[in-house]
Amino acid sequence: MSPGSLLERISADPAVLGGKPCIRGHRIGVSLVLGLLAGGMSVEQVVAEYPGIEDLDVRACMAYGAQLAESGFVDVA
Repeated sequence: MSPGSLLERISADPAVLGGKPCIRGHRIGVSLVLGLLAGGMSVEQVVAEYPGIEDLDVRACMAYGAQLAESGFVDVA
């Protein structure tokens, strides 16, 4: 599955999580998923922790993060 088609699994609706990007159809934010992965959880562990999401949803969050990294940066200094 291409990164572009993965991004179809991400939505941003002002009525859901204040408009922050989340997994489509869920109130699970992309930033939450990326934080869990950064903290050492595996894709499988994230899916097990949040019933109703799929492996591809977690990969969509990673694709979203990669897209953001291409378009800008966050000063970490």
